[in-house]
Amino acid sequence: MAQPTPARTHLDWWRSAVIYQVYVRSFADGDGDGTGDLAGVRARLPYLAELGVDALWFTPWYLSPLKDGGYDVADYRAIDPAFGTLAEAEKLIAEAGELGIRTIVDIVPNHVSDQHSWFRAALAAGPGSPERELFHFRPGRGEHGELPPNDWPSQFAGSTEPVWTRLPDGEWYLHLFTPEQPDLNWAHPAVRREHEEVLRFWFERGVAGVRIDSAALLAKDPELPDFVEGRDPNPFVDRDELHDIYRSWRRVADDYDGIFVGEVWLPDTERFARYLRPDELHTAFNFAFLSCPWDPERLRTSIDETLAEHAPVGAPATWVLCNHDVTRTATRYGREDTAFAFATKAYGTPTDLVLGTRRARAAALLSLALPGAVYLYQGEELGLPEVEIPRDRIEDPMHFRSGGTDPGRDGCRVPLPWVADAPYAGFGSQQETWLPQPVNWSSYAADLQAEDSGSMLRLYREAIRLRPAFGDGPLTWRPAPDGVLHFVRQDGAAHCLVNLSATPVDLPDHSELLLGSGPLDPQGRLPQDTAVWLRA
Repeated sequence: MAQPTPARTHLDWWRSAVIYQVYVRSFADGDGDGTGDLAGVRARLPYLAELGVDALWFTPWYLSPLKDGGYDVADYRAIDPAFGTLAEAEKLIAEAGELGIRTIVDIVPNHVSDQHSWFRAALAAGPGSPERELFHFRPGRGEHGELPPNDWPSQFAGSTEPVWTRLPDGEWYLHLFTPEQPDLNWAHPAVRREHEEVLRFWFERGVAGVRIDSAALLAKDPELPDFVEGRDPNPFVDRDELHDIYRSWRRVADDYDGIFVGEVWLPDTERFARYLRPDELHTAFNFAFLSCPWDPERLRTSIDETLAEHAPVGAPATWVLCNHDVTRTATRYGREDTAFAFATKAYGTPTDLVLGTRRARAAALLSLALPGAVYLYQGEELGLPEVEIPRDRIEDPMHFRSGGTDPGRDGCRVPLPWVADAPYAGFGSQQETWLPQPVNWSSYAADLQAEDSGSMLRLYREAIRLRPAFGDGPLTWRPAPDGVLHFVRQDGAAHCLVNLSATPVDLPDHSELLLGSGPLDPQGRLPQDTAVWLRA
């Protein structure tokens, strides 16, 4: 087994890190009950060390009714019993650290679960109570208060469900997502104080950073006016009050040398960059690159715009191909529409998995060669495809709130295959997994791929090992034929070429072919949908 890469000792490790996203429920099952857990993650830490990642980002592992995959938090200071205990989380953080792997936890500040003690107290206290001031409770409109207080749209794409729920006492409460996820009132000092204390709680337990869910949604216009498309400022997205919140959070993080990564979906690049000023968030997810189609001009434009919007604030870019909400890369790139948009997800979309996998391999080398940090969603290193979950097994509320038209996000959350000849592909379960694995899942098992020099797993391992060859220097584009992306890093010492054209292309002068996503053609040329790394 390869020796684990030592943890970076410098405080800006996050600027060029490879960060692996762990969706605990589907990573590995340590107790055999069909659900992934912290024991499963601890058992697989050597695998993650051999992969070479710098940090693990855990999606919410807190106490939760799991109405939205754990993003409905009932208690930020407790681990859900399905996953383990707080003591086990502390052991996991420490054991990962011993292998040179840092830990990032997920905080969901826009809302809590309806089972959170605050919300239960608010329901019991009734209209006009101090407990209800922690949320957004309002009387309804209409003659008898029978209409919602405003017309804000749901933040679940495709959902036609209202974002207000009426209680028997006549008041309505706001939830931009499901009714089980009431929005907090961030104008209330107790809400701000509680979240700063939660941050300290986890930093004290050794986490290196925090991912902030729905980071642009916290602040609301206190008047709660109706939503008018295109009118600024938006009453609930990207409000200026947010920046004071994150400046306060940054002071907490700086006490522990901790870092933040924000989930910030904004089309306005200038407003996006505001979140990355030196006294706010360290990084934010790059959704433009994630959703970009497999097209040379679009990809180059996305890369250039990403680097340009980060440059004025000195923040590093992040690159991600997939996450727990998004159609898996091998499937997406094998479709006629290779972009990603929630609105276009549909059942039965034709997919060429051979083509998609070839492109996903090339995309892996492209993303890992770019300047900045890379986020790798669990199973992407195995080349897993999206799974079409039987309708009677779907759990994702996005499916139900769309009226059943959206297949939801469970297709990228299927429990991982570890051992080909073990029950449930070695996930660890002694009973059926919480989401069903397809019949061919064993063919993607990690143990098979570890022995196959041409596998996706071996490609990712080698790419992460060789990634330092690109250094910390900026990106410089080099002339290339139409349909080919060619750039250098580290003063031209390392080249990355990706051929998205239909014509094989000659390689530039080089001293060594470091890595390829696929073989060259018999003439030594770079084929279509293939990437290479070269040493000049």
